[in-house]
Amino acid sequence: MSELAPTFGEWTGAIQQRTESALDRFLPSIAIAPARLHDAMRYAVLGGGKRVRPLLCHAAGALSGADPAALDAAACAVELIHAYSLVHDDMPCMDDDVLRRGKPTVHVQYDDATALLVGDSLQSLAFLLLAEHCPVEPAARVRLVSELAVASGSRGMAGGQAIDLASVGVALGVAELEFMHIHKTGALIRCAVRLGAGCGSLDVAAAARLDHYAATVGLLFQVVDDVLDCEASTAALGKTAGKDAAANKPTYVSTLGLGRARERARELHGEAVASLEHFGAGARRLRELADFVLTRQN
Repeated sequence: MSELAPTFGEWTGAIQQRTESALDRFLPSIAIAPARLHDAMRYAVLGGGKRVRPLLCHAAGALSGADPAALDAAACAVELIHAYSLVHDDMPCMDDDVLRRGKPTVHVQYDDATALLVGDSLQSLAFLLLAEHCPVEPAARVRLVSELAVASGSRGMAGGQAIDLASVGVALGVAELEFMHIHKTGALIRCAVRLGAGCGSLDVAAAARLDHYAATVGLLFQVVDDVLDCEASTAALGKTAGKDAAANKPTYVSTLGLGRARERARELHGEAVASLEHFGAGARRLRELADFVLTRQN
């Protein structure tokens, strides 16, 4: 990559804006009935978030030579699944939180029933984007839909959340904790990379290296999240700080201690970066994203 290439900040800003514009385009207008539901869907998705998953999707897609239009659909699909999961996670029957991305959660701003329908609708829209708006070969499109379905369901994110709910007040070992987070948080982050790569073409060995990076970064994200939940303020996080400790949930900090959790994050970062060595300069953005996940403050 030449020295004239955008800085990491410029690149992330461009991808975030591109994703925001694409999400705005794909989400139903409030001029379409039912207006309140569509308004709540847009409230849940637009104008907030780091867009880590779309960034990873675009970075992997650039490495695999993917069509940017295909990456827009894939990046938005995985972001819609992420947004739906946050809406449902914040509801009283789950984590019961009132703040998300610095503003009232969807069930607080609207109501519980609307929040439930928002999550359902965002999930279905995600698959519609892959099915109808992702310009790849039909066989590739089917693989992308399958990847997202597995990552979102009982063998991925939803299953991890079920394990999390069942683990309140339980002292988990490190292996059990990592199994939970490989599913709850890691599955969708890993899927973002796989979707980006799947919009283009990589040989089997390269795809395996990239997948190892993705799985490692997914765990890294959760370790850092647990550290931030312990150390950062509610204002900095944009969500209620200290919720996991208050709810007696097992975390990397409660299981390992704060110092060892930070060390584990550094280990995972090193492993992720090492898995990209084969790609050379072409993996610059993926390396920078691993750095970003390690050092983020919210």
